[in-house]
Amino acid sequence: MNYPPSQRLEQYTLKKPQEVLIVEVEIAGERDLIIIFKGFSSSLTRPTAFDPDVPMIPKQAKIISIDRLSSPYNPDSPCYLQQGLTWESMEFLLKAVGV
Repeated sequence: MNYPPSQRLEQYTLKKPQEVLIVEVEIAGERDLIIIFKGFSSSLTRPTAFDPDVPMIPKQAKIISIDRLSSPYNPDSPCYLQQGLTWESMEFLLKAVGV
């Protein structure tokens, strides 16, 4: 299974609909926050493409950290399950659900 990270993270949230992921990335030298829920990604700091087939996290992006939260996501009172995961530690969770 050699899917790009963005697709794997979206698939993870389809298998774990009770979770929301917030991914901090660096794209072309700029930081962005991406929220992923039930298979869809959206930027919290930039415009999001109307086409869901356009990945929010391009292959060349550097994943800085991943936070796992309980859904529904409430920005005023987030319920964190884990914070500051590296891509390597997230890969363990992805493999555990078959993504």
